Amino acid sequence: MESNQQRWQDMREQLANNLCEVTFTKVDGSLRTMPCTLKRELLPEVALTEHHRTKVVNYDVLSVWCTDRQAWRSFRLDNVKSLVVLP
Repeated sequence: MESNQQRWQDMREQLANNLCEVTFTKVDGSLRTMPCTLKRELLPEVALTEHHRTKVVNYDVLSVWCTDRQAWRSFRLDNVKSLVVLP
C-alpha cells in the first residue's frame, strides 16, 4: 500500500507538470471538482508571491493553485476521489 508521503509526492509531481482536475470530498461532506495546478508557468505572479515556502510539510494535505477561484486552496489526500490531467 502506498504511503501518504509517496502519494503526496506523486500528486504534487503531476500538479507541478500539468493542469489537473481533482475531485475530492470537502470537510463539509460535499463533493468538489477543482481545476488546479502547481505548474509555475500557469501560476499568476500573485500566486508566486503569496505562497510561503517556509511551511512545514504535512503529507496529509496538499496546497494547490485553484484556477477557477484564482486562489490557493488545499485538500486532504484521504478525501481525493480522482486526479485527472487536463489537456
